[in-house]
Amino acid sequence: MKLRIEVVAIDCLMLRLFDDIAEANMPWMLAATERVRSVFAGQLIDVVPSYTTLMVHYDGLELSPVQARELIAHALSDLQPDTRRQGQCHVVPVWYDLSVGPELALLAQRTGWSHNEVIRCHSEHEYQVFALGFAPGFAFMGLVDEALAAPRLSTPRKRVAAGSVGIAERQTAAYPAQSPGGWNLIGRTPSALFDREREGYSLMQPGDRVQFAPISHAEFINLGGDDTPQEALA
Repeated sequence: MKLRIEVVAIDCLMLRLFDDIAEANMPWMLAATERVRSVFAGQLIDVVPSYTTLMVHYDGLELSPVQARELIAHALSDLQPDTRRQGQCHVVPVWYDLSVGPELALLAQRTGWSHNEVIRCHSEHEYQVFALGFAPGFAFMGLVDEALAAPRLSTPRKRVAAGSVGIAERQTAAYPAQSPGGWNLIGRTPSALFDREREGYSLMQPGDRVQFAPISHAEFINLGGDDTPQEALA
């Protein structure tokens, strides 16, 4: 872990802890997040973990930039990840089908696999939640098998259905609400990924783990899924 501190705003610092995205980073990121929360206490407004960084937003009326840096140095001194602490593990049901996942055919063509082989490869891995962003409840997860890595669409869709599961490079995610998007869609989940009544709002949080579970169309409908074809939303 190599710490570099960058100024984001007069009361906000970005801590760069790693250079490369890796699943092994997350225990360190979570440990650093908790230590920062503890050390800053009531003088902390927010701390936001991501792939390789922590954004620390502190109360500029209570702390000077120099004092904030001193607290950060104290928080990260002798830092060790707690290997016993893990985030929640979520099993997310997915109906993989061309009508809701049109790029399923594209990935099959790129890999030379059948649709079922693509589905099996995507669903057999347990993914790490790296960060939340883009939209409330949108969890960036990885890393997908290199064979499934695919660039974002050259022209993003104007509307992507809520629950759509997609791949971009070596990341995977599910859209919590209908929105524009350029990820390669391969299926759809009926799970509520964002709920204002839920503590923390988002189903997933950084450090959580996610396993996608293939389900049938009938199961998808029974779980409340909307099977409107993606093409009908274009």
